Amino acid sequence: MKLSILDQSPISEGLSAKEALQQSIQLAKAGEAFGYTRYWLTEHHNLGGLASSVPEILLGVIGAHTEKIKLGSGALLLPYYRPYKVAETFNTLATLFPNRMDLGIGRAPGGAAEASMALANNFLENVWKMPELVAELIQFLHDEFPDSHAFSTVKPAPVPDVPPEIWMLGTSKKSAMLAAENGVAYAFGEFMSEADGKASMKSYRENFKKSRMLASPKTLLTVTAICAETEERARELALSSSIWKIRSAKGKGAYIPSIEEAKKEILSSEEKQVKKQIEQKMLIGTPEQLKERFQALQNEYETDEIMITTTTHCFEDKVNSYRLLAEEILF
Repeated sequence: MKLSILDQSPISEGLSAKEALQQSIQLAKAGEAFGYTRYWLTEHHNLGGLASSVPEILLGVIGAHTEKIKLGSGALLLPYYRPYKVAETFNTLATLFPNRMDLGIGRAPGGAAEASMALANNFLENVWKMPELVAELIQFLHDEFPDSHAFSTVKPAPVPDVPPEIWMLGTSKKSAMLAAENGVAYAFGEFMSEADGKASMKSYRENFKKSRMLASPKTLLTVTAICAETEERARELALSSSIWKIRSAKGKGAYIPSIEEAKKEILSSEEKQVKKQIEQKMLIGTPEQLKERFQALQNEYETDEIMITTTTHCFEDKVNSYRLLAEEILF
């Protein structure tokens, strides 16, 4: 089983956004040392507690601080951008860090409607055009425009020896089918979806069309997990994340609270149910417990790679969580 990291660059209470971004650099270095396959950064806009709004910039910094771990966006939100600019950006990264760059793309807004409007006045229109945007991006990255096309002589320089690997990220059959039709890899966000992920994965595999990028289907599954030496400690660590999500839903989630602060939170009966649902969606436990859960998910989804996102108040607890899982599963 391969393990990878999805990082949202969360800002813990008492820390600055700069410190959160510096922790992302340290997490990528730790993930490389632990044997993780890839490290991806999310794209979010105007969401309290998250510092990763422009992953392509941070990827350049992290690439300079690492040597072999694959790096990528999880996901770059394509409806906001022109495919040519995306191709130039990721070709540059792929030139700087050969054979290490993933271009994960998605269609979600990544924030509230006001943020979407501030970024682009045609976001919803471009969501409907997503198939066209994906096709155009592939044509730019792999020089596939016919001679008669207006863009046939337009090259997204610099052109790397190995193009960035395209991944379609999603939480539904629609994204699975788009990945399959274009012959690109597919990542299902189980941690943020209520849809039938196994059905989406199956749909992707059954409809996959061989392309110059991939000869056969390639998938990964993204989950939320918190690991510690004891289940009790892991559940305590998870409290910061669940309370932060509840606060965020009320527009008050500016920072990831400490465990002590989270324990003081007074929840309504409805919020207690929400907290229970949030934690049921997480994988929480010891290395042995999570290995068993991961193996079950691997079999259910028929994927050979699991990507993990972990949010804790204390950075050392996060690194320890990834270390424990690596020692149990990868070593």
